Amino acid sequence: MHCGNFQPKAVSRRQMLIGCANGFGALAFGVLNAGENPKNKMNPSGGLHHQAKAKNIIFLYMDGAPSQMDTFDPKPMLTKYHGESPDKLLKVLPTQFNSIGKILQSPWKFKQYGQSGIWVSDLFPHISKHVDELAVIKSAVSNFPEHTSANYFLHTGSGFQGRPSWGAWASYGLGSFNKTLPGFLVLNGGLIPPGGLDNFNSGFLPAAYQGSVFKYGPAPVANIKRKETSEKIQKDKLDLVNRLDRLNIQKNGVHDQIESAIANQETAFLMQSSIPDLMDIKTESKATQDLYGVNSPNDPTKIFGTQCLVARRLLERGARFIELTCPSVGSDRWDQHSNLKDGHQKNALAVDQPIAGLIQDLKAKGMLDSTLILWSGEFGRTPFAQGNDGRDHNPFGFTCWMAGGGVKGGTNYGATDDFGYHAIEGKAEIHDIHATMLHLLGIDHKKLTFRFGGRDMRLTDVHGEVISKILT
Repeated sequence: MHCGNFQPKAVSRRQMLIGCANGFGALAFGVLNAGENPKNKMNPSGGLHHQAKAKNIIFLYMDGAPSQMDTFDPKPMLTKYHGESPDKLLKVLPTQFNSIGKILQSPWKFKQYGQSGIWVSDLFPHISKHVDELAVIKSAVSNFPEHTSANYFLHTGSGFQGRPSWGAWASYGLGSFNKTLPGFLVLNGGLIPPGGLDNFNSGFLPAAYQGSVFKYGPAPVANIKRKETSEKIQKDKLDLVNRLDRLNIQKNGVHDQIESAIANQETAFLMQSSIPDLMDIKTESKATQDLYGVNSPNDPTKIFGTQCLVARRLLERGARFIELTCPSVGSDRWDQHSNLKDGHQKNALAVDQPIAGLIQDLKAKGMLDSTLILWSGEFGRTPFAQGNDGRDHNPFGFTCWMAGGGVKGGTNYGATDDFGYHAIEGKAEIHDIHATMLHLLGIDHKKLTFRFGGRDMRLTDVHGEVISKILT
């Protein structure tokens, strides 16, 4: 008779595979890994759900919310009724701070550009040269009027903390074309959005799909420089850590944190050789650097220009989803509750030339057709003043635009009312923008799911329709 303390522990099928088949498991992982085989994991029988028009995405995040009636949505009625009370003209809804002033005309003039005749304000003299590549959505709406929840909603499809970012969903569904780079990268120009790094989180998806944040400068990733005297010594150390991690999994079962840590360590090791070359933009010609504004005397333009140029270099190396955050201009983001003219002028100066340079360069290299660019803030701004010279938050109607990657250039979609306050035609919800983005990547947004909490979760939840009128 024995005491029963040494009975064999039940082993799951997955634990058995891990414990007895190192080579077999590695082979299986290589087949499933989207970085090695860029098939949509959500449709394993046939790859993508339909033919993709875009391979990559660059999200130009205009943190703080640019004003639609001061950028791409001119409203002559604001000039006509400038200085009058909005109560006589509009049904005014509560705003973030409820400091409601008079109707405020735009400080900038608008002109029509390109063969399409798209309206652009004087804020963007460089982007205005490329309007025939843009599909301008003038009827975007958000469900949230304050930054943190609106940022989560824009990035994750939910106004609450903890859901996977859209970059994580894209990386999860499609992977990266380059095993030395993460699939989801964030080029931080200096400002992390309200809501923090959870805007780039993997949520309930495996942790390996969270955004990797690169800061501006020659050392974009912490501790990327090798400390060991040789690559072999470092590789031997990593192999030892890997074996210890595997032993831990065999003993205690599978944990996402451990598996993701292993994957991240391996990626970090590979990044040590790829990142220095990636960030060395001195190899680019002076003409290219000037195109992006890298040599601008304005420091925020220089920062954002470098980020845009690095984004193009990342695309060339197979990155899947790249988000750019704004640089600091010495005042608040695009969030001008006061001093609208000065604040928007500085923010536009920082991004205008770099974005135009990115569009021009991608087109010249034949990469724009396969790259989807999205420009957006988290909501818009009011047609009446906050105080005397600012604009409060407005989720009821704002402007964003897309370019490249299957988008019909030179297109206006949707409309706001005569004052730019509410979307009245072709309302485009954040879920619709997400659905359209995934569609262009070859994914049916209703089929990209992950089982969590007893249900199949998706980026668009139970919402979202593809905005087909802006697609080629």
